Amino acid sequence: MTDGLWAPSRRALVTGLVLTITFVAAEALAVVTVMPLVARDLHGLSLYGFVFSAFMLGTVVGIVAAGRAADRSGPVVPYIAGIVVFCAGLAVAGLAPSMQVLVAGRALQGLGAGAIPSVAYAAIGRSLPDRLRAKMMAVLSTAWVAPGMAGPALSAEVARLFGWRWVFLGLLPLIAVTGPFAIPALARLGPPRVPATDGHRLIDGVGAALTAGMFLGGLTLATGSGGARSSDGAVTALGVALMVTGAVAGLRVLRRLLPEGTFAARPGFPATILGRGLLTFTFFGADAFVTLTITIIRHHSSVVAGFAVTGATLAWTAGAWIQARMSGRWEGRRLVRIGVSIILAGIAGLVLLLRPGVPVAEGIIAWTVGGLGMGLCYAPLSLMMLKQAPPGREGWAAASLNLADVLGSALGIGIGGAAISTAVHLGWPLAAGVGAAFALTAMAGVAALAVSRRLPSARRARPGAPSGPTLPTGHVAAAAKVTTEG
Repeated sequence: MTDGLWAPSRRALVTGLVLTITFVAAEALAVVTVMPLVARDLHGLSLYGFVFSAFMLGTVVGIVAAGRAADRSGPVVPYIAGIVVFCAGLAVAGLAPSMQVLVAGRALQGLGAGAIPSVAYAAIGRSLPDRLRAKMMAVLSTAWVAPGMAGPALSAEVARLFGWRWVFLGLLPLIAVTGPFAIPALARLGPPRVPATDGHRLIDGVGAALTAGMFLGGLTLATGSGGARSSDGAVTALGVALMVTGAVAGLRVLRRLLPEGTFAARPGFPATILGRGLLTFTFFGADAFVTLTITIIRHHSSVVAGFAVTGATLAWTAGAWIQARMSGRWEGRRLVRIGVSIILAGIAGLVLLLRPGVPVAEGIIAWTVGGLGMGLCYAPLSLMMLKQAPPGREGWAAASLNLADVLGSALGIGIGGAAISTAVHLGWPLAAGVGAAFALTAMAGVAALAVSRRLPSARRARPGAPSGPTLPTGHVAAAAKVTTEG
């Protein structure tokens, strides 16, 4: 097709972005697969959830910094910086002597990962017309197919033969080859044609990460996850104080970062952002503990756990292509409701997997179904938001969506990890804590269904939306499955 995604004028950019998402996907799936082994080797099961949350908190800062830079000077410089910082984080994690150092390395990885997809999708917004956006989402999801099929099993074998550290360090040559491929195409885009007006302040991005980290750190102390005795009243009181302070200060910062009316689920753009945060809380809050359930609770190998990761990844891609075909016939709100309902069915299957008599294959199938639901509803939320991105503020709009992605994921995983730690310190079975984590994610999914009624309709424009051509923003899907798939 002379004017399609693979037209000569777009081919280099599309290919480069697909390769970029591929290496981010490889890292995400590899870490999810081997993390139970890492936690056991470093004696850090209590910090299991925080390993994922630290990545996502670092992503918050990367999102804001990269979106701001892309709106002012173009995408290439923040993209290169993101790759360099991401590689530094891989090196720190691969050489980590303790779980605490591993958490720090994951935060560095998140800082770089937040910049990479945020800049990439803002660049797409400046080069693709509206008619190609749903298809581009599906193409980027396809970038997860090869890592999804081979990544989990390969990373499990690498960990078995050479040790888990090489799962991190072995990705460095892959990034060195694939990362620079998109640079020439991004450099040719240059700064946006419409000068940036305002945007997120970097200090607010740092504040969002710090207050979210304060909340999750307080949650860790309050539940005894940090290694303190659960009977230590002073530690518990400190944890509660940190949680309250982080929540109050964080809400003030997020009101400056997110569209006005987000927390009230105001119909239209604000409800779209809130719905995205609830969706990532639901899916990734459950996803982080699937391999833990299969390997530690049900005593199967990492290779078996990798089948669940692979199944969900491939099903997500299938769902993304289905939504691309249906987007012209069904409203996005309908696809979102269907997708969230399917995810809730998948979480119900994971809860059943906690029972010893239920075959592990049932849990793998259940989470494969959950991945299909995510593929159906993730991209429609992006497309709703794309239609309302003001010209020249693609980076700001991308950052708003990505912040909802990352914070929803971080809170879902962090709160789920706290539920598990609480159960362990109370002397309950580990399965009870994981069951509580799954229940919390299901509650967020029900809330997402309620918010879906306030999503924008394709039949009417959002009041105050720009009347000119709409430009896409982006998502941190790679960073959140890491983030995730398009």
